[in-house]
Amino acid sequence: MKFTEQEIKGVWIIEPRIFIDERGYFMESYKKDAFEEHIGRVKFIQDNESKSTRGVLRGMHYQTGEYSQAKLVRALMGSVLDVIIDLRKSSPTFGKYLAVELSDENKKQLFIPRGFAHGFLVLSPEAIFSYKVDNVYAPAYEASLLWNDPTVGIDWGIDEKELILSQKDKVGKLFAETVLFD
Repeated sequence: MKFTEQEIKGVWIIEPRIFIDERGYFMESYKKDAFEEHIGRVKFIQDNESKSTRGVLRGMHYQTGEYSQAKLVRALMGSVLDVIIDLRKSSPTFGKYLAVELSDENKKQLFIPRGFAHGFLVLSPEAIFSYKVDNVYAPAYEASLLWNDPTVGIDWGIDEKELILSQKDKVGKLFAETVLFD
């Protein structure tokens, strides 16, 4: 596995070694020892999966306080533009975002530490998205940052008319109103 820390400290792209032959392929998608050697100890407690169609934008979500979550995400099928925003006030990249394409072809994974808003846009006709988390879902601590907040200025690369958003995602908070992390 290849681990590459991104410009935003604590965020990593993980690229597995893929062994391909006439039967298909094999890869290790998670290896605790290698993960801890590069990123540190994270105790994942749950795996989540979603299926969405082209144009679905889910985000920008996060949990606050003791229920904040670190995530390890990837696209099992199809392609997504995965986006995170650094909400850590003490970070030199506070308020900055990172966008990376995750797909079943490139098999990249993104590790997102606690203190980030997270979302993704489906680029392919369909996508199955998987994520490991290190904390339980706590609805009372859930927060949502507006996907098109002008302060952050995410370039989603798609016409707004093509987006499919939940009601919750249409009314996320502006960056100036959002709960931040120390």
